[in-house]
Amino acid sequence: MANPSNAKSHCRSFTKRQVFEAYVKTATSLTKKQLVRRPFFQRDPLTCARELIGTELIWGDCSGVVVEVEAYAAIDDEAAHTFTRPSARSFIERNKAGAAYVYFNYGVHWMLNVLVKGEANGFVLIRAIEPRRGVELMKRRRGVEDLRQLCSGPGKLTQALGISDRHHEMDLCVDPLQCFVSDAEATFDIVADKRVGISRSAHLPWRFTLRGSPFVSRAPR
Repeated sequence: MANPSNAKSHCRSFTKRQVFEAYVKTATSLTKKQLVRRPFFQRDPLTCARELIGTELIWGDCSGVVVEVEAYAAIDDEAAHTFTRPSARSFIERNKAGAAYVYFNYGVHWMLNVLVKGEANGFVLIRAIEPRRGVELMKRRRGVEDLRQLCSGPGKLTQALGISDRHHEMDLCVDPLQCFVSDAEATFDIVADKRVGISRSAHLPWRFTLRGSPFVSRAPR
């Protein structure tokens, strides 16, 4: 008869990270989703913004489908940080495409952006996601029960996901715990609209939403 103590000694223990990575690998293979790699972000802000709609943002134990974004160009866009902030321009210089650009907006909310650096430089602001996984955790962080209110705005989603300045400059193209995944075969009906909450370069239709989604911050005008 086998010695139970010996059997126990041969059992392999797994860290929470290893278990989660295995989950992500299995989940993405079953749904045909693949991690969005750096070449995706080595194009231009408008193309990247449009094509991020429908991808899934994975953040630790939580995730959600991207339903609203805004594009910001590094040149000739007065609403972009690069127009007035040297720190934003230096961020582009020292980071690779796909890096997280996280800033504190009006001293109230953290905002998650992704660096686009290639055919044209700039950022994509993640404005809203449709919650998929880790909903109860997101509800606790937000203090709300309405699923549509959990992540229907850039400040709401960073609070729900636990995103802050500690994630600034994080590479979102390599870690399955903080990344985007996509299904190359999926297609989405996308609406272009004017960006929200800006006064300069406000005429540009650089906000993109998933048509008919009840999870966006506001319906297209």
